[in-house]
Amino acid sequence: MAYRPTEKTEARRAAQYDLLLKTALSLVAREGFLGLTISAVAKEANVATGTLYKYFDSKAALCNAVFKLATEKEVDKVHRAAFPDPPETACRQRLINAMTTFAQRAIQAKRLAYALIAEPVDPQVDSERLVYRQAYADIYAELIKEGIKAKEFPQQNPEVSSAALVGVIAETLIAPLGRDKWHPLNEHDEQALINSIKQFCLRAVTGMPA
Repeated sequence: MAYRPTEKTEARRAAQYDLLLKTALSLVAREGFLGLTISAVAKEANVATGTLYKYFDSKAALCNAVFKLATEKEVDKVHRAAFPDPPETACRQRLINAMTTFAQRAIQAKRLAYALIAEPVDPQVDSERLVYRQAYADIYAELIKEGIKAKEFPQQNPEVSSAALVGVIAETLIAPLGRDKWHPLNEHDEQALINSIKQFCLRAVTGMPA
């Protein structure tokens, strides 16, 4: 008779997977993908390295799972800022909210943000970056289309504008996020950076000064 896992077994396996993934994410938040190894996660989670291989067949698979977990959370935060339920503000303000959410969260968790945005990684993770860049672009494109329909924004190609926003925001943050020793920006510099990003992006989308 073939073995069939019980509910209890499945729950235990799911809990173990969750623990390993969160431990791996914690390592990336501190040391980037460079510090993420099977042995490091096993040591921190207090399990044998063989246990990791029951869930992830390689370091690349582990990195990919961590990247997806972290990035999906960030995409969801930006989406909620762009499309609150119910939507109670104009498209322009929701665009500001979405950009501010991304930039502030990146600055607050700069080591993790740098790892997700720009750190050299396995090709499998690099391809996932393109998927999630498109996910951010889709949020902005939907918001821009809504703004055009409401006559808040001038006519434009929403797909081109949204892709440009994603590129501008990410590229502008790379240098501050990648500073040696990961020193946090002081409050003044942090706010100045976020304001500059918003001003540039708003001028690009609305055609008017921020």
